[in-house]
Amino acid sequence: MPPKMGKVKNKAPADMQVTAEQLLREAKERQLELVPPPPKQKISDPEELAEYRLRKRKAFEDNLRKNRALITNWIQYAQWEDSQQELERARSVFERGLDINHRNVTIWLKYAEMEMKRKQIQHARNIWDRAVTIMPRANQFWYKYTYMEEMLGNIAGARQVFERWTQWEPDEQAWFSYIKMELRYKEEARARQIYERFVMVHPDVKNWVRYARFELQHGNVTSSRSVFERAVDFFGDDHLETQLFVAFSRFEEQQKEYDRARVIYKYALDRIPKHEAQELFDQYSRFEKRFGNRHGVETVVVSKRRFQYEEEVKANPCNYDAWFDLLRLTEEDSNVDTVRDTYERAIANIPPSVEKRHWRRYVYLWIFYAMYEELIAGDVDRARQVYKACLEVIPHQKFTFAKMWIMAAELEIRQTDLPAARRILGNALGRCAKDKLFHHYIELELQLREFDRCRTLFSKFLEYNAANCTTWIRFAEMETLLGDVSRARGIYELGIEQQLLDMPEVLWKSYIDFEVAQEEADNARQLYARLLERTQHVKVWLALAKFEARQSAEEAREVYRRAEKLLRTQGADVEERVMILEAWNEFEQEVGDDESKAAIAKRIPKRIKKRRDNGDEYFDYIFPEDKESNPNLKLLQMAHMWKLNQE
Repeated sequence: MPPKMGKVKNKAPADMQVTAEQLLREAKERQLELVPPPPKQKISDPEELAEYRLRKRKAFEDNLRKNRALITNWIQYAQWEDSQQELERARSVFERGLDINHRNVTIWLKYAEMEMKRKQIQHARNIWDRAVTIMPRANQFWYKYTYMEEMLGNIAGARQVFERWTQWEPDEQAWFSYIKMELRYKEEARARQIYERFVMVHPDVKNWVRYARFELQHGNVTSSRSVFERAVDFFGDDHLETQLFVAFSRFEEQQKEYDRARVIYKYALDRIPKHEAQELFDQYSRFEKRFGNRHGVETVVVSKRRFQYEEEVKANPCNYDAWFDLLRLTEEDSNVDTVRDTYERAIANIPPSVEKRHWRRYVYLWIFYAMYEELIAGDVDRARQVYKACLEVIPHQKFTFAKMWIMAAELEIRQTDLPAARRILGNALGRCAKDKLFHHYIELELQLREFDRCRTLFSKFLEYNAANCTTWIRFAEMETLLGDVSRARGIYELGIEQQLLDMPEVLWKSYIDFEVAQEEADNARQLYARLLERTQHVKVWLALAKFEARQSAEEAREVYRRAEKLLRTQGADVEERVMILEAWNEFEQEVGDDESKAAIAKRIPKRIKKRRDNGDEYFDYIFPEDKESNPNLKLLQMAHMWKLNQE
């Protein structure tokens, strides 16, 4: 049985941690014995040399038998034979290696380099021919082959190799190497022919631009322009690219042909998709700033922005913010017909859903359209038609826009056609009544001093929405201004009798202020009493006390006593009792005597700080009446005093 392993009691990490790097460094430092280098062997006679060669060849052959597929062994064997001046043996080893793997690039390169180093040119040519025949896509063979022929001065042979290479349609760098070789020997015509074939094999814009620059560098301006024109025809209208036109325009700028460059820019902007023409716009802007006038620069900027907005509304027709930008730009720089056409295109994009939040931005298109027709185009009839068409488009059964009815009516008022404005507002109230429409119609009739119409509209308004306290107040105020107090009082009475009101306190306050203004104190006091029957809110008691203070101090004190007693007996909120007592104290400080001031001072509660179970602090009030009824409070007060003394 295996020995029992002891348990590790302390599994904590050691105080000093040792890394692998430290272990290796210490092992190197402690290495005392230095390994001597292998002895150098000196060969002194032919027999010893033959024995050495036999031993090395046997070692190489053994390596080959172990791993024949490893090309490195073949290359090392052949290079060793070459170092021994055994060229035939080296060739034999390379050939044997090629029989094993003729697709290996390295062995071909080493084989050819050996022949070139030994100045065996014909053998090297044969190797390169075999290599490019077997692997024509290995560019390294072609580069080495053409370089060797050119170094030998065999330009015709190098040209023949390049021709063989180009038949395989290699990458761009191969063509550039061929062209550079021809230019090194001043063969401009041959280089031009190579470019002609090159742009057909690799029909990219950058290659056409290189061809045109080649012609320009050799002083052939007409030929360079012809190359650009052929490139434009070659790509057609479906595959145009910005880079081609930018290069073409810069070429014309260099030749001082600014009109030609401007025509090229405009031709490209009309045909290239706008989302791809950003660089073209930038270049055109720079061109106009350098060689154009101010109008030309502004035209470029406006055109650029217009194309941008057109693309945005094309991508999303319901992007009304983009329509606003486009319309604003069109109004500044176009004629009336163009602006109208743009507005018609914009308002044709009706929101797909019948939800008011989706229509809010859309309606402003109609508003801007009508305002443009009235204020800028000066066509009132057309503005009237715009308002009419908009009101027909809006689904009034679901929702409406009061501003559209009001603006249509205001247009008729500006044209002094009051009956038409009344018809529009009456139609609006009949089809889709809203508070805003009633308010505007009533305001209009008030300005015209048509009070009978105002009474009718107020009545209709209250039938539509009797819970709106503002309407009751405005109706009563109008009657008050007209001097019909009884009618105003009747309106207030009807208002406060409504079961549902949005702001009843405002209506009651207005009614009470009305009676006070009419110097009917008894009526106001009765209204306060009726209001207290409905609610015991502390603000009502405070308002009643202030009202009575203007009449009699004793009556005011009685109101404060009643309020404080009622709130105490009902167990109301402490803050409300404090508000009553503080207001009572302020009142006594102003109009009371020493006795009344002392009496109310005794009733003021004491403010203390307490702590809840969760630790939050808050303020509470202790009333004198509560102290008498609760003897424990006295004990708490004594404890509090003791704590203060200790501190």
